[in-house]
Amino acid sequence: MSGTKTARIRVRLLREGAEPPRRHSEGASGFDLRACPADGETVEVGPAPVLVPTGVAVAAPPGTDLQIRPRSGLSARGVIAAFGTIDADYRGELFVTMYCLPSAGTHVVGRGDRIAQLVVSALIPASFEEAGELEPTARGVGGHGSTGSR
Repeated sequence: MSGTKTARIRVRLLREGAEPPRRHSEGASGFDLRACPADGETVEVGPAPVLVPTGVAVAAPPGTDLQIRPRSGLSARGVIAAFGTIDADYRGELFVTMYCLPSAGTHVVGRGDRIAQLVVSALIPASFEEAGELEPTARGVGGHGSTGSR
């Protein structure tokens, strides 16, 4: 997009082997996050959620929304990274909450493995206003699956 301002996100590498988030193709919307457990260690991911360290801390500018999202290749194998939000005022290490679906067994994560994506978006100012009624729509109150199965 022309005219779009680039958000400058400062990155601090917290230990040897940590890598800053990077896009691996020009059209990628996410920046890959890599695991960075302590030197020589791995993290075993099973059915119980576990925090996987990245060795990275960030300073996102106000008005920026950082979201940790799963990688589709891992998800297709039953290795799940939980969705997470990184607030602009958080300065600690980024961790990715991971778990495996029961059918996947366990998955071993080592230093440098791509484990999740970091997606950056802009926040808009918003507020909530209580209302007695909401404007009607064609969908109305139809919830999960109400717009069809395909």
